[in-house]
Amino acid sequence: MNKTRNTKTLTLLGVLIAIQVVLTMANIGLIPLPFIKATILHIPVIIGAVLLGPTEGMILGLSFGIMSIVMNTVQPGVTSFVFSPFITVGDNSGNLTSLFVAIVPRILIGVTAYYSYKLVCKFDKTKVIAYSVAGLVGALTNTILVMGSIYVLFGNQYAAAKEIPFSALFGAIMAIVGTNGVPEAIGAAIIVPALCKPLNMIFRLNTARVNKGRA
Repeated sequence: MNKTRNTKTLTLLGVLIAIQVVLTMANIGLIPLPFIKATILHIPVIIGAVLLGPTEGMILGLSFGIMSIVMNTVQPGVTSFVFSPFITVGDNSGNLTSLFVAIVPRILIGVTAYYSYKLVCKFDKTKVIAYSVAGLVGALTNTILVMGSIYVLFGNQYAAAKEIPFSALFGAIMAIVGTNGVPEAIGAAIIVPALCKPLNMIFRLNTARVNKGRA
């Protein structure tokens, strides 16, 4: 039973990473917007976390972060230096701190999505609401931690790149959270339950059994 379960886990994990790669290569995983690149790459991370567990969610989050570094390196924008240590835009250069911004918040998506899902599952036996809450929490984790990290670690450089005073940066970041982060979270709350149930059936996962002992 454990061997079969592990095979199914690795198979679904591989499928979700492949989806991330396809979305990235097709330029629909990271969508350039005036202040930041909107994303749907958090969706596979959240799905992996709730169906497979926090470790797999963190692996998918790491994959998301690596994709972000790659795309901001090969297709740089004016603020790509905050995500890639290999990019210089004007007087602003990426550094090792860029790796933190690109990777750590994305890894934490898998953690917050999984534990919010497990918490709500105690009250929601259908798991539909639990899937939605995981989508909402996971997406907001990405937006809030990424933008918060940019503000703390690259505030002055980011403001300069966007040609706004630093005093206006907090308001600009809150606007991004509202205009990008909230719609992304609502979308995740709808998409995650819509995909988790059929994926669970296709791979014949017993989510409760897979996640047993991981709480």
